Formats: sequence, structure tokens, C-alpha cells
Amino acid sequence: MSNATARPLRTRALTRESVRARRLLAADEWRLSPADAEAVRAVLTRLAAPLPTRRSTAARTRATDRDRRLQRILRTTVHHLDTGTVSPPATALLAAVARALLPWYTAPNPPRAAAAPQYGIVPGATERAAPPTEAGEALLPDLTALFTALAATSAPGAVPLTPSAEPWQVRHAGRFRHYTRPAPDVWAAETVCCPECGDRNGPWTVTCDWHRATLGCPCGTVMSEHGLAFSEIWLVLPET
Repeated sequence: MSNATARPLRTRALTRESVRARRLLAADEWRLSPADAEAVRAVLTRLAAPLPTRRSTAARTRATDRDRRLQRILRTTVHHLDTGTVSPPATALLAAVARALLPWYTAPNPPRAAAAPQYGIVPGATERAAPPTEAGEALLPDLTALFTALAATSAPGAVPLTPSAEPWQVRHAGRFRHYTRPAPDVWAAETVCCPECGDRNGPWTVTCDWHRATLGCPCGTVMSEHGLAFSEIWLVLPET
């Protein structure tokens, strides 16, 4: 599938969180904590990274470099999303960025294990669509400006100020998988099941305050100690 015909990026959540972040910044209602600042600076470094200078100017090489830059932004975002140290509003923003860049999770370099996270497959499809490179790059200027403005709130002497984040609840009919990486290029995965009835397929009721997420089983059991990272929940949910 060509970039022109690829499915559009899922940017609804990103737009919502970007607007909210800018509103909070304009009102001086969000000044980053040290953990938030670390995550924002790491993502900003990836956003601002130039493409490598190469002797080869082949179109395929250039396209691969462009997609790798988007993939690095995504993976850095997911890493900090899953650390569990950032505040709820930062978690919501990082999750929205990851959601928008999800097509690049395995493109152009998929993880080298069958058990690695299978993010980015269009529901109902068996193959990944080619990532729409131009659409992904179109997000970078606004994201760079937003993350630059966020990073500026953590100047020396600034007192952190953390706003609230909107909680949400959604139903998910399907399995959740928890992934671990016990060694380089080695992945292990475990399907989450209800400790009471053993159900694995739901439909789960996912409730999240951006600090932690709980899973509600149809049998009435609510799990908070499920071991899932934010990305393992948020990135497999249907678009809302």
C-alpha cells in the first residue's frame, strides 16, 4: 500500500491532548516535574533529530531514514509512557503521541521475536499497512513546538505544577498481553486472565485515571494488579 492510500493516522487523541496542553501552558497551569521534564526532553531530542547525512541519495534509503526517525520518536515515547514515573497529564500526552505514531512500531525495523508486541495492526486485517510517512512527518513541527514549550517550564527555580487529567472508561472485547524482555532480542509474553473465573477474552471494562488502570471482568472481578504497562492497554484499544 502506498503512502497516499495508507490509512490515516489516529490523531484524534493527539489533537485533544495537544489543545489541552497548550491551554494549560498559556494559563501557566502546568510546569513540569523532574520526571515529566526528563521524558519531555527525551522525546524532544528525538523530534528535533535531523536525518543522517549519507553519500547515497537513493529514494529508498532516504525513505527508510525518514521512517526510522518516526519509529525512534514512537519507541522513546512508549518507553517513558511505561516507566510509571510521569504525571497523569504527561502520561495522557505521551499516550496520544504514541497512538498517532503507532504505524511505525515495527516499521522499518520490527522487534526480532514472535512474542514481541503486535501493535499497529488495523482491526480486521492480517497485515500491517505501509506507514504514511508524509502524514507522520506532518505532525513533527507542532509536536516539536509543543514539547519545546513544555520543556521550558522546567527552568531552574521553577516550582512544578501538575494539573489533573480526565479519567476514562472503555470496553474492550479481546485479549491483553503482557510483554517482557529478559534478554536482548528475546521477548516473552503472557495473556492476562481473570484470577477468579480464568476468562481471557473479556469484554474487559478498562478504567483509567492516567495514574493506574484497572480491568473489570464480566464475572465482576476488578483487577488492578494485572501487570500491564500503559502501552499494553492503550495501544490495543479501539479508537475512541
